[in-house]
Amino acid sequence: MSEAVEEVWTLQRRSDGQTVADLVVYGGDFPWLNARIEPRAGFEEVRPLFAEVLSRLDGVGADGGSWEQSYNAVRAAVLLRYPDGGEVPEFLLHIDGDEAWWRWSNEPFEEDS
Repeated sequence: MSEAVEEVWTLQRRSDGQTVADLVVYGGDFPWLNARIEPRAGFEEVRPLFAEVLSRLDGVGADGGSWEQSYNAVRAAVLLRYPDGGEVPEFLLHIDGDEAWWRWSNEPFEEDS
């Protein structure tokens, strides 16, 4: 009987390409994936950005711009890589404690005009 191979995505700091966390997928509900975070050196530097995004989720209806601004800070700080190492063009990633959930697109989103 063969063992299932875990799918591992990586989170890297944009400024220097350092991998700050492995995201070990354990499940999902399309289009979302769920993973366990295995933090590496540098992860604690980006963790507060994700906490800020989560804190603004409740108010998205009232102040979507505030949430968008905090998520833009995440996107400016990190990039997500597929298990094969390729860069994910677009993603919406949430991190809470040692859990992560995200959805992604293989194509960049079009900017609003």
